[in-house]
Amino acid sequence: MTLPTLYEIRSDYLEALEVLSDPELDMPTEAIADTLEGLEGQLQEKAVNVAAFLRHLEATAEAIKEAEARMAQRRRAIENRAAGLRDYLKLNMEATGITRIESPWFELAIRKNPPSVEVDDEDKLPAEFKREVTAIKVDRAALKAALKERAIPGARLTTGTRLAIR
Repeated sequence: MTLPTLYEIRSDYLEALEVLSDPELDMPTEAIADTLEGLEGQLQEKAVNVAAFLRHLEATAEAIKEAEARMAQRRRAIENRAAGLRDYLKLNMEATGITRIESPWFELAIRKNPPSVEVDDEDKLPAEFKREVTAIKVDRAALKAALKERAIPGARLTTGTRLAIR
């Protein structure tokens, strides 16, 4: 048996509640309760099915997240191994004085890098080569604690809702 959508059940329930709560309605109280109970049962069954599907989606997302982490770890290991082999090859070519090796697939060559800056003592550098970098971040924990005690312009405490599935 296919249930109507949760939205449809909700609409039917609210509509029935409105119609059945009319004091001029000549209907036995037991029939009103049975009607609402039947709709509530449908809503509960559909909600359980939606929650089960939601759990499935969350589990799938978590499995993908774990696979991504494993793949990232594997990628880093492969990158580290490649970097180690590159250093090993370079070290041995330099030690033997060989600066160029040709093969049908590629060419190996020891090349000079462009100049780079190494700072030995930052305090000794003239001011013209320094710049101030300032980043301002809101301390949310302190702000939350303060908002519990007093009103602060530009911020407020809000309480939302969430669906808990245990």
